[in-house]
Amino acid sequence: MTQHSRDLSRRRLLFGGAAVGAATLLTACTSNETPAASTQTKAAGGSEGNNAPGKKVVIGFSAPAADHGWMGAIHANAKAQAAAYSDVEFKEVDGGSNSEAQRSTLGTLIAQKPDIIVVLPHDGKEVNAVALQAMQAGIPIVNLDRAFPDALASRLVIKGDNYGMGVSAGHFIGKMLKDKGIANPVIGEIAGLEIPLTVERSEGFKAALATYGFSVRNRRSAEFTSDSGQREASQLLQALPKIDAVWNHDDDQGIGVLAAIKQANRSEFFMVGGAGSKLAIDAIKADNTVLKATVTYNPSMASSAISLARLIAQGRGMGDLTELQVPKEVTLASETITKENASSYDKLGF
Repeated sequence: MTQHSRDLSRRRLLFGGAAVGAATLLTACTSNETPAASTQTKAAGGSEGNNAPGKKVVIGFSAPAADHGWMGAIHANAKAQAAAYSDVEFKEVDGGSNSEAQRSTLGTLIAQKPDIIVVLPHDGKEVNAVALQAMQAGIPIVNLDRAFPDALASRLVIKGDNYGMGVSAGHFIGKMLKDKGIANPVIGEIAGLEIPLTVERSEGFKAALATYGFSVRNRRSAEFTSDSGQREASQLLQALPKIDAVWNHDDDQGIGVLAAIKQANRSEFFMVGGAGSKLAIDAIKADNTVLKATVTYNPSMASSAISLARLIAQGRGMGDLTELQVPKEVTLASETITKENASSYDKLGF
């Protein structure tokens, strides 16, 4: 192989592909249809297409410590998806509890020279430099969920639609309130950590509500944990003696939110959750709390990230696409789970 050919091959690994915005395009290489041991994977035992064994590759993985259910599912799904492939060696490093710890262990991982690394950063801005270091060393980065600000810091970005989550929640609440004939509703919002994805969620929520002539009366910031959800919900309830609707961004922190609501003996409003946890789906089906819907942000994206990382490292594209390379960006749609369709989403609950 000539130097020019080697350079071209490397450029394709690092920068190839155009953006794509639909989860359905992933079906050629990964799926959520067959959960295994509470993880969302697709078996890799087939003999055709992207499932056919290829070059042996080492996939590195780094994500924050699993301090809540969604993050725990991210770790479990990534590990299980890698184990489904006979041609993948999975190397996970401890992402720790902050960006400093993650930068340190990522540096160690880069020194081991895996073929590709999947990274869910604590904070995209704070881990950006290390991702750039990997890319410059010829190790492609798959940026999972929380985006790096520098487009050169990753070969692929795969994430949920944060803005779309807010839009979905806003439309559900807006339509429900309109149907109830409430002209000037009191709407509360319990957000997560104030990081870019949370800001996007709130912006989408605000934009959707505005189409009905509505706005948020009181917004609180929790931290994606049950304890913080209970704390912020208690303060929201104290600030608003009457509420018509609430959007809670995260179903894990929603456990605490529901506890605070029960403790305050409040039931005059309805609530929409976020992410699509099994507990939330079960509560929606039971229809015995204020929680009437949740908008998806599924940790199955970790499974898809591993599958796509494998294809990138092997120099393969996605079977259902004409292009020879995996796209540069994949954004998964946010769907609304209600009592009417909750049973269809049981397999996606985490």
